[in-house]
Amino acid sequence: MIYVLLILGLCLLAFGGDTMVSGAVALAKKMGISTLLIGLTLVGFGTSTPELLTSLLAAIKGSNDIALGNVVGSNIANILLVLGMAAVIAPVNVDIKAFKRDGGFLALSCIMLIMALFLGQIGRIMGAVLVAMLIGYIAYSYITDKKQQSAQQNTESGTESAMPIWLALIKTVSGIALMMLGAKLLVDNSIILARSWGVSEAVIGLTIVAVGTSLPELATSVMSAIRGHNDVAFGNVVGSNIYNSLFILGTTAVFLPIAVPTGMGTDIWLMTIITTILIGIALWQKRFSRPIGFAFLCAYAGYNYYLYTLPM
Repeated sequence: MIYVLLILGLCLLAFGGDTMVSGAVALAKKMGISTLLIGLTLVGFGTSTPELLTSLLAAIKGSNDIALGNVVGSNIANILLVLGMAAVIAPVNVDIKAFKRDGGFLALSCIMLIMALFLGQIGRIMGAVLVAMLIGYIAYSYITDKKQQSAQQNTESGTESAMPIWLALIKTVSGIALMMLGAKLLVDNSIILARSWGVSEAVIGLTIVAVGTSLPELATSVMSAIRGHNDVAFGNVVGSNIYNSLFILGTTAVFLPIAVPTGMGTDIWLMTIITTILIGIALWQKRFSRPIGFAFLCAYAGYNYYLYTLPM
């Protein structure tokens, strides 16, 4: 039965990702905004829901290391695993004009985490500031994107989707819901299977659970790459990381202040370095090629090996 549920979880992830991508692309066309903005907002928020629930529950239980580690670990996984996998499937091109806006907020979200590291905690005031920054980012992104799309529509015609906006919205939301269910089935039954094989709780936490909250992003980006919507794949990763740092940590801290664990510094700096590499490649290379994607996947494997060798 476990294997059946594992296969069902994978199928739900794939089907949900495909449904969500097609709905998101149609929704973007109907609303007159770019698929990149849809990836940054609706898709980014939807696929970040597992991280939000995990961090909130961990903070309530007093597990600050899990609450913060979940966000930092997911950001690392989004770049190295999710974007790496998408780039291996099909090279991911970057809309440089849009990324100059989004890359700045991505860098700013990392700076806020570094500030939290030096301050030793993320209090309620800082949490409220993080949430306010995200609201400002979404508003600014929407306004600038609408201007760009209006300029393009003046020179282009026949690009509107034939799908009704209500159907596009239903497909997008239902796709996200199916991915959530698929991810839960996959993670829960993988843990049961791993325990039956005698795998330790530490290894399960570092591998299955860590990747589990990033499965929706992975499914979204992979299906986007297969469908040729690389802007959704890239926007999903960037948007999810911004949401993780600003919204998830901010919301969690507003409810319960988060103390930064002493051993979290290395991971925060590593996340910052990886984010800097992402921004550098996006600005100068303007695309993530297959070799870069493969290098990201190798780096993620090395990172997990590093975690595995740490004393528990």
